[in-house]
Amino acid sequence: MSWVREFYSRSGSWWGKAEARVTDRDHRRVNLLRRYGVASGRILELGSGYGTTAVAAAQAGFEVTAVEISDRADFTSGLAQDVDPGALTLHKADFYTVELEGPFDAVCYWNGFGVGSDADQRRLLHRIASQWLGPGATALVDVFNPFVWAGWDGDEEHRVADTESGYDYELRERIQFDPVTCTAFDTWWEPAAPDRAIGQSLRCYTPADLALLLDGTGLALTTIVAGEHVSTASSSHPGLVSLLREEFEYLAVLRHGTVGSAKTAQSSAPSGVAGVGSGEVAG
Repeated sequence: MSWVREFYSRSGSWWGKAEARVTDRDHRRVNLLRRYGVASGRILELGSGYGTTAVAAAQAGFEVTAVEISDRADFTSGLAQDVDPGALTLHKADFYTVELEGPFDAVCYWNGFGVGSDADQRRLLHRIASQWLGPGATALVDVFNPFVWAGWDGDEEHRVADTESGYDYELRERIQFDPVTCTAFDTWWEPAAPDRAIGQSLRCYTPADLALLLDGTGLALTTIVAGEHVSTASSSHPGLVSLLREEFEYLAVLRHGTVGSAKTAQSSAPSGVAGVGSGEVAG
């Protein structure tokens, strides 16, 4: 995962001027946290990026600890100027090694899970369950959806500069998808400097594959939120359009306290209710 710090730092220098602001997406995430996590308390956000959702959660009354490894973290203090003292603590650090004082009432990882190998993901999940969550607490994790990313294989896009909106750089993007490893490769470069391209590698998981990955971690998949559609992990969903063709990521609600097989994880799922979703392509 040596690419992570460079990719998000450099792409943040391209996009931060436009994107480092609290938007409706961040408020929707706070609503998801309240609906599927907790109404108040101590929250840990992993991979907090510019800090927009962390700031929105702190403004909503949560006590937030945020962890971000890249220079995107440098935008957070400017966004948090009207946040109450002590409501938001930022660690510019690697969440695989940072030491934090738990437990937290909920852990959130928005738009980022899958940046390493299966072993990396499992190591992080173990850490969430064993160090950061108490029994019965919830983790909310955005997971990249392979069905949609596979459909984008070979796509290229040319993004012209839009200085009025804060996008000062002309950029090109190429997406490739490996169907064997279920990994998306998202490459960006400035047309004037194609030799300085940067890319992110995103491991994608179907809900069934995610349930297998969770086996033995202490976390169980209970609910899936894909766009406006909410599903349990155990019921049948033939033809579910939001997962098959529409949403490039889905929110996985993971409950702490169930150590066992994927079958156990699925059988523990509660009934679903209508909800909302959010997200944007990582980067």
